Amino acid sequence: MESRVERIWRVRKHHTWIDVQLRDDRELQFFYDGALVFERQWPTRDAALRFAAERLGELQRAGWNPHW
Repeated sequence: MESRVERIWRVRKHHTWIDVQLRDDRELQFFYDGALVFERQWPTRDAALRFAAERLGELQRAGWNPHW
């Protein structure tokens, strides 16, 4: 069975980017300039999306800008 991957958000700062993808509705993957740096499985899609939204807020407060 093929995995389903969905980009949740991307932020940029000083020519660097962080991407967050949701794989199979429960696994979050964080990429820093294309390299996988964090991966975690969540019990539900909603829990994964909440965690991703919290991290996005933290990054935006630190000066990262949303970029699609």
